This record gives sequence, C-alpha cells and structure tokens, in this order.
Amino acid sequence: MSREFQVTFDAHDPVALSYFWREALVGYVHPAPPGREIPEGTDPFSVWQEFLAEIGVPESERRASSALEDSEGTGPRIFFQQVPEDKVAKNRIHLDLRAAPGLEGDERMAALETECERLVAAGATRVERFEPDPPMSGGFIVMTDPEGNEFCLD
Repeated sequence: MSREFQVTFDAHDPVALSYFWREALVGYVHPAPPGREIPEGTDPFSVWQEFLAEIGVPESERRASSALEDSEGTGPRIFFQQVPEDKVAKNRIHLDLRAAPGLEGDERMAALETECERLVAAGATRVERFEPDPPMSGGFIVMTDPEGNEFCLD
C-alpha cells in the first residue's frame, strides 16, 4: 500500500496562489468547507469566507490557507499556507506539469508553447526554454508561478 501525501506551498497570499494553480492543474478544484457544497458558478472563496465567519475565524486570518484537490481523486492534495518571509532561493523541489504527453519534436514544443502562453495569461512568468536533446530530454519550458516558485512544462 502506498502512502498518501499532499504538496504544500508557502505563500504570501495562499488564496490567490491557489487560484493560479487551479488554472495550471487542469481538473483540480477548491474543496468545499465541511458540511457545505460549492454551487456551480459560485466563487469557492466566498463560500469559505462565509463558513470561516460562522465558526469565528477572525477576518485577518481568513486568507491564511487554501487547498486544491483532484476532482477525480487520484492526484495529491495541494495545500497553500501563509508565511511571512519571501522566497529567497531556487526551489529544491518543483512540479513538472505534463503538458504534452506522448508528443515529440516540434509538435511537443508547440504544445508546450501553447500551454506556456495560457499560464502566462494566468499570472505565470516564462523563464527559459530547453530544446529537445534526444534521447535524454524531449524539451521543456521553465516557468515561475505568481509568487516565484519554479515549475516546468514537460
């Protein structure tokens, strides 16, 4: 039996960062608060704000964390927690987003470029493109999320 895990991001604004990663991790959603549902077309944060107010969480603490879950229940939970310090060095661990599975060469790189443009529009920053170098690499694009965390389109 394998062990379940979640991936945790330190962030200045966990809620905003969770919205970016919801866009990047197609199929991930904000879970509903305990005993609640998030109606179709409703901003998940508004449901959470109402819930947190009802249980007495001070308004100043209501953006201190956020989470995402795989809507199919197969991927790890992603958790975002507020920290006061800035990111100061390169990540020692990062996510590789499989944006072009099964594709090779120009077709693969074109798919990665399309995904890169979509994520830049959502708030990411493009850092560097690495060309295919068979047989060891099919090529990839290094990016950062809105708070500077590195990830790769692979």
